[in-house]
Amino acid sequence: MRALPGLGRLLRAARGWGRPPRRCLSAMARYGTEQRGRPNSPDYRLYFKNGDGKYISPFHDIPLFAGAKEDKEIPAKRSKTTASEVLFNMVVEVPRWTNAKMEIATEEPLNPIKQDTKKGKLRYVANIFPHKGYIWNYGALPQTWEDPNHKDNITGCCGDNDPIDVCEIGSKVRSSGEIVKVKVLGVLGMVDEGDTDWKIIAIGVDDPEAQNIHDIDDVRKHKPGYLEATIEWFRLYKVPDGKPENGFAFNGEFKGKDFAVEIIKSTHEYWKALLHKKADGGTIKCTNVLVSGSPFCCSEEDARSIVQSAPVPVNGDPVSPEVDSWYFFPK
Repeated sequence: MRALPGLGRLLRAARGWGRPPRRCLSAMARYGTEQRGRPNSPDYRLYFKNGDGKYISPFHDIPLFAGAKEDKEIPAKRSKTTASEVLFNMVVEVPRWTNAKMEIATEEPLNPIKQDTKKGKLRYVANIFPHKGYIWNYGALPQTWEDPNHKDNITGCCGDNDPIDVCEIGSKVRSSGEIVKVKVLGVLGMVDEGDTDWKIIAIGVDDPEAQNIHDIDDVRKHKPGYLEATIEWFRLYKVPDGKPENGFAFNGEFKGKDFAVEIIKSTHEYWKALLHKKADGGTIKCTNVLVSGSPFCCSEEDARSIVQSAPVPVNGDPVSPEVDSWYFFPK
């Protein structure tokens, strides 16, 4: 099998998160990150700051819509548009071609990014041949929530209790914790172990390919095979862990950007209800610094104390070579 260009470099980068704390300069340097704990371990956390160095929640304090009010650190109520395209902020959790299942810690104050665990062990997604790790930059849209108490009329299932997921399909490999302005292209309706789990397809507006890709049909035209690979990936990625294949709404058909934007708007409304105690969030932590009128709003000092109580940053542990193993399925 011919090696993919640059794959060795990416594999080496994927094995080690052990870098010193740094600022993640993106979205016009509005946001930064601060590492706490040991990378590649259960205590690793990546906290977020705004442009003034104040600790914030990436789940609650970063605006969903990329608009003018974002500069004033107030969650935006109206969107910024380019022609007919609505721009959103995406929080990158997992860079493309990496395996560590990094995610926003919805049940922790200020919701840092952490690596998911199962039975005390760190989680890594399997390499489903011919793919390596995640095949897009994977993350979430802030200020959205798939309500587990709401039964979706389309899928017939309740939400998965997380912010809505995003697959960013641009040519750049992003960084965990990066905030990317994206335009939405479409959506895939996945049913994951009985929960509704929408997957937004988007592209960063700063990506060289963005000027040619405006909707889901453009993805088929300019990136042939990518959508089919996306369905295959989501269908099979849990099978190596002994779980069944995932299913899809609409028989796996991708819906267009207008449909996708309506799904996003509905999850934004569920989030607003959550942040104002009009919905039962269960163990979800709604601690925030900037959401006006939210009973969960905390002071800058309280936010700083949350971060400082986390373990100090240290060098990371090595990752087992097993993470690079291939998994093959009969066609």
